[in-house]
Amino acid sequence: MPAYKDRNGNWYVMIRYKDWTGASRQKCQRGFETKRDALDWEAQYKLQKRADVEMTLESFYELYTEDLKPRVKESTWETKDSIVQSKILPYLGKRKLSEITAKDIVDWQNTVMLLPGRDGHTITPTYQKTIHNQLSAIFNHAIRYYRLPVNPARIAGGMGKEESREMKFWTKEEYQKFAHVMMDRPLYYYAFEVLYW
Repeated sequence: MPAYKDRNGNWYVMIRYKDWTGASRQKCQRGFETKRDALDWEAQYKLQKRADVEMTLESFYELYTEDLKPRVKESTWETKDSIVQSKILPYLGKRKLSEITAKDIVDWQNTVMLLPGRDGHTITPTYQKTIHNQLSAIFNHAIRYYRLPVNPARIAGGMGKEESREMKFWTKEEYQKFAHVMMDRPLYYYAFEVLYW
């Protein structure tokens, strides 16, 4: 469909489509600076509505958000979205979902592994694994519901590793030393007694 020029000089598009119930719908999107931007948005929107894996990863992420966000806790979604927005979409977002290869994932992993973390050093291996898992989850969703043939993130393999933190326990003698110091604070003493036993 064509793009139209608005009174304010921006461009807009009007799209007609059928929703999942078969009802006819119309969507108008405004505010594009160029005609090309408007037509690109229209093409991506049509691919989304057809559930076609020729759309960009960025466009697919909008569908993924619609599908998944209502099914998870808000805090879980915020963490997932933060990772995707900052560590995945800036690198792979403009690529077509169906054209992202395992080699592209390896190149992306190499870039992510060099990104600075909060402390200025590289991102921890545990966080690297979390980032990779988010990308893999997006591809798994595309396979399960949108007919993507393979998950390139699975083929490329993971990055980082899961740290197994050693749990430390006090010996009876160590706890008794601690409890002796806490005896002059009865509230804390009894709380720790309950936790210990």
